This record gives sequence, C-alpha cells and structure tokens, in this order.
Amino acid sequence: MMTSRDFVYTGHPARVIFGSGTTARLPQEMQRLGAQRALILSTPQQESQAQAVAELLGPAAVGLFPGAVMHTPVEVSEHAAAMARRVMADVVVAIGGGSTTGLGKAIALRTDLPQIVIPTTYAGSEMTPILGETSDGQKRTQTTAKVLPEVVIYDVDHTLGLPSELSGTSGINAIAHAVEALYARETNPIITALALEAIGSLARALPVIAQDPGQREARADALYGAWLCGICLGSVGMALHHKLCHTLGGTFDLPHAECHTLILPHALAYNAPAIPEVMARLTTVLGQDPARALFDLGREVRAPASLAQLGMPADGIGRAVDLALANPYWNPRPLERDALTALITRAHQGQPPVV
Repeated sequence: MMTSRDFVYTGHPARVIFGSGTTARLPQEMQRLGAQRALILSTPQQESQAQAVAELLGPAAVGLFPGAVMHTPVEVSEHAAAMARRVMADVVVAIGGGSTTGLGKAIALRTDLPQIVIPTTYAGSEMTPILGETSDGQKRTQTTAKVLPEVVIYDVDHTLGLPSELSGTSGINAIAHAVEALYARETNPIITALALEAIGSLARALPVIAQDPGQREARADALYGAWLCGICLGSVGMALHHKLCHTLGGTFDLPHAECHTLILPHALAYNAPAIPEVMARLTTVLGQDPARALFDLGREVRAPASLAQLGMPADGIGRAVDLALANPYWNPRPLERDALTALITRAHQGQPPVV
C-alpha cells in the first residue's frame, strides 16, 4: 500500500565549491580530475572572462572556444567537439550561463570529456544531466549521465557584474525549475524542501539586486538559490512550463531566460486547479496569489513584458500550441487546446495570468 511518504530520490554526483574568489581553485580541481589540457568555453560576449581563466591555467589552457550561443545548435556543438579533439583536451572548462554550460555538455556527450563549470548567471543547468540541442528549428532534450558536469565552481564575484535585468530574468528562470519540481510526477520530500528554500531565497534577492546590482549578500543568496533550483531541475521531470519554453525558444529563437520569465506565471496559473497543496506551499514563500506574485516579480526586475516584445509573431501562437500538444510532457492538468491558446495569447500580449 502506497503512503504519502513513499518516494524515490536520485542524487546526482557532482562536486560543488561555493563562495567568493573560488575560481582561484580551478587549477587544483583540474588536478583532482587528473586533467592537464583544458578547452575553455564562453559566449562571444564573455570571451574576456574566458581569457582570464586561460591566464589562470597558463600552459594547461590548450584552447579557447568563445562561440557558445543560445539553444545549443547542433552545428556549433559539432564544431566545438572537433576542436576539443584537435587540441587533445582532457577536460572542458565552461564559464558563463546556460548557453556555455549547454555547449560543454554537448561536447561531453560526443567526447566523454569531464566538465568543470563556472556559472556566471542563475541558469542552474550545471547541476543537471539534461542537454537540450536545437536543429531544424526545434529544440530536443535528452537526459544522460554523460553530460552531468563533474565539478561546479560557484563564485559570487562573477555575478556582481551581471546586469540587473539579466539577473532578474536568469533568476526567475531558475525559480521555474523549482516551481515545476514541486508538482513533478517524481517529486519527493527532499526536492520539495530544496525547492521552497530556493524559491524563497531568489524571490527575496532579485528585487534587491534590481535596485543595487552590487549588493553582495543578495548576490550570494541568488546564487545559492540558483544552485538549489539546478538540483531540482536535475532530479525530477519537468512539465508544461518547460515544454512551452522549449517550444517557443526553439521555434521562434526567443531568448531563453526572458521566455521562462514570461511563461512561468501563466503556466503555474494553468496548473493551479490541479495542484492545491503546491499552491498552498507557494503561498508561504510568495504570497496569496503565487502566479500573480511571479508576474509582479517580473515587472519588479524590469523583465520584458510580453512575448511580442521578445519578437514572437502573433500568427505563431497556433503553431506553438500545435507543437506543445505534440509529444507533450507529463503535466498535472491535461493539456487543452483552447486553454493553451489563451495562455500563450495572454503571455504574448503581456496580460496578467488567469487561474
């Protein structure tokens, strides 16, 4: 007989180093892995940070690939993996946000190289065995232990210069992982506790960062929350929110964190009737109307107000609904075409969520 305490929890092995100035420990972490030849990854915008990592490693930095982009296009992954083989790298060091972490995972999938990740945003994907890659206009995800990073170095110093708007959207993107973990099919008491702690930490920190981006304590709270959100994302399956964001992002090339920020309140409102206990828990950390609280948080951190503002065409709503209904994720509330159309329409127009 099943009881409320019956559950399965899988902990994913990863070494986490958290604090300020922790990037200085990168050479020792390479030595722990027995690695001597690092390929360093970044986006074009963060190439200077990758160069600083290369200087820290000295001769152990054998290559630099500053070509990571959103949604991890397969052609970029293939090009970077070929470079890793050419320079005979024995470890990948990724410094940046979700785009750079995703590229490191894609290389690991193709080469079996170990990964060290130095996050500079609140993406959380560094704590997951999940990889999403885009080809032919669609984003496809897979879960495999081959892409789980071996070491994650959280350095609060790297987040101090993160622009306040990007901090806000990146942080709400992280909150989305924890929110969906609360009602995931595989949820369990450990993940529920981590998720609530993470949501509360980020919800407190993000408005402070929006007003004072250099506030170190708030930055530490946000990075701590993002780490916990990443554990949630990597431990249980996701639902409607992530399906919609992958569909919208991959199909219309929308910015990842901003898309998550816009969709989360609406996806939570959609599922609210089916998850009363989760809504009660969220009320303890977000307030009386959790979906509206998340919508208001987006405005407080000055996130884009609508999918239209991100560049999604109005005539794409029907296509997005069709794709969301094709091979749908598990979700606590059945997916209904009319309700999904209304959800995406509200997000497209920047309207508040409706339960």
